[in-house]
Amino acid sequence: MAHNTQFPNGPNDTASSSAAGPKKVPISMLLSNEEQTAMGILPASYWQQQFTDDEPDEDFVPRARTASLTESIFQYRHIHGRTYHSDLGNAESWEPNDERHIDAMEIAHHAYMVTMGHRLYCAPLDKNKVRKVLDIGTGTGLWAIDFADEFPEADVVGTDVTPIQPSWVPANVRFELDDCNQEWTWPANTFDFIHARMLLGVIEDWYVFHRQAFRTCKPGGYVETFVACSAFQCDDGTLKEDSAMLQWGKVFNEGGRRFGRTFEVYENDLQRKAMAAAGFVDIEYKDYYMPVGVWHPDKEAAEIGLWWKLAIEADIEGYLNYIFNIVVGWTPEETKSYADRAKKEWNNPNIHGYVMARSAWGRKPE
Repeated sequence: MAHNTQFPNGPNDTASSSAAGPKKVPISMLLSNEEQTAMGILPASYWQQQFTDDEPDEDFVPRARTASLTESIFQYRHIHGRTYHSDLGNAESWEPNDERHIDAMEIAHHAYMVTMGHRLYCAPLDKNKVRKVLDIGTGTGLWAIDFADEFPEADVVGTDVTPIQPSWVPANVRFELDDCNQEWTWPANTFDFIHARMLLGVIEDWYVFHRQAFRTCKPGGYVETFVACSAFQCDDGTLKEDSAMLQWGKVFNEGGRRFGRTFEVYENDLQRKAMAAAGFVDIEYKDYYMPVGVWHPDKEAAEIGLWWKLAIEADIEGYLNYIFNIVVGWTPEETKSYADRAKKEWNNPNIHGYVMARSAWGRKPE
């Protein structure tokens, strides 16, 4: 059974369901000017020359393979003045791990909560039965901490490729360094609930990911993922083809194709397709309408838009830095010119941009 929002725009169910995963392209190969033009990606000079005079709006035993917190873990990679996780397996996270981005991720956690009606999950969990929980890509760990507070009898493990989680946490929470694209070493039938939020551009193969989740999930347990659409859209033509918001999706989607970690999870309905292929049953979903900015006349939608505006603007350059460098080779200064224009657009009440998001969950048969 499927649950839709009152806003009917959904993904294209005719997209390919191939389990082969996206083809990788060497990330050192930047798009040529001709390729960028063919894809409709505007050059950096467009944002710099046209908008130079514009001012931006203000804005329980550790496993053998799991890395211990040694000095090497904190030897972060540096790209254009921002830090990223150290080498770990095949991990290649596109989000920074510095203080500015940590602050932005904490604001984003609240934006997720507002979007989901102040709920941490949608699956029909039984508090009397949930005892072991896994949060993949835990980030700052706020979801895991909040879930542990709500389920005090459960042991919650949060994994990530970078150690940015707090040290003072509830007694039933712990964090481990791990790359979810590697083979999972958890024993079969370990977890009552496996959760992953916003792993766009992170998962190499969503079918493999769900097969590993199926193996490690207990019979009767649930897996749930949350993703957002990678591109902005509108229903009234207020987003023009040369707008920064429409350019966003073009660059991010190409970035995902180039390093083999798709951003088009929602568009290709990969959550439900991969769950079904892995063997999960009773698969359900809920779609969310997420405006950016406070233009929407509905109070609830406007509040969602406000929090997403705050979350992105808290570190918009951090969100753009890695992808825009890989795909089009932009400098930080060029990326900032684009970011300034994007902020102006979603602060303009006459531009009605939004993205769609989806929670999907399924049960492992007993």
